[in-house]
Amino acid sequence: MAAVLRGSRYLGGTCFKHVDFAFVSTRSMASKTPVGFIGLGNMGNPMAKNLLQHGYPVIATDVFPESCKEVQELGAQIVDNPAEVAEKADRIVTMLPSSPNVIDAYTGPNGILKKVKKGSLLIDSSTIDPAVSKDMAAAAEKMGAVFMDAPVSGGVGAASSGKLTFMVGGAEAEFTAAKELLTCMGANVVYCGQVGTGQAAKICNNMLLAIGMIGTSETMNLGVRLGLDPKLLAKILNMSSGRCWSSDTYNPVPGVMEGVPSGNNYQGGFGTQLMAKVRLVTSTKSLKFCIALLTLTETQCVCFFIRFWIVAENEHHWNGF
Repeated sequence: MAAVLRGSRYLGGTCFKHVDFAFVSTRSMASKTPVGFIGLGNMGNPMAKNLLQHGYPVIATDVFPESCKEVQELGAQIVDNPAEVAEKADRIVTMLPSSPNVIDAYTGPNGILKKVKKGSLLIDSSTIDPAVSKDMAAAAEKMGAVFMDAPVSGGVGAASSGKLTFMVGGAEAEFTAAKELLTCMGANVVYCGQVGTGQAAKICNNMLLAIGMIGTSETMNLGVRLGLDPKLLAKILNMSSGRCWSSDTYNPVPGVMEGVPSGNNYQGGFGTQLMAKVRLVTSTKSLKFCIALLTLTETQCVCFFIRFWIVAENEHHWNGF
């Protein structure tokens, strides 16, 4: 429907709240019918749990059967492959490690599009190449389904607490329907534009995160080598101009913070192999424009020269440049 509708939302007991719905498809007004979930890893597992906690029946699958046990114990129905998920649910969320995984889950021999129902809403929260998102959207459209990219930020902690940020790309008319599900798993759901723009926003965020994490790691390492207590240094940084998310929320140094990967032998975080996707994706020709990005070697050279200037200033009393 391309109109604004006046409706009522049940809040419990006898209380109803009147709500305005803009561009509402019939999906967004559906009752809590089953939601498919594909990919139950570090991020997908808590996301699926949050859907269950909000009363949605979940039909899930993962290539590793052991990953399904927790959500199954909470009431999720486990099936063998994505095609079976598509047979049983017309709203599906995918959370997978890479572009090849997404391509296989959607278009492989047992992929979603083999059994997808017309009118299904397919939401991919993986971090992948925007070009792949566009390809999946085109393939889904041929089958009468709608594909939206909705990558996330916030890490495992935010996934567990339901406080993720979703960056959504796709048809604006379907955003309300997607948001209904995503708000069960996140605190912020932002519409970015056409398919692929959610991935573009995620890539930019991850690039800045990587830079901040490297900078925080180098800074903490320097401070420790100069004799500073890491907790004290972190405290000073977080009350000074050097403060950033990596220093005050996700500090990479063991023993500085609790409840973060560095405090748990680096388990449960966003792996460096996944972070490397940012560099690979931003280097691809599929972006259709040129960006002058530093290579790893160039970045190492920059760090070397910064260190050289520090040593030179200390040893030779240089006044800087």
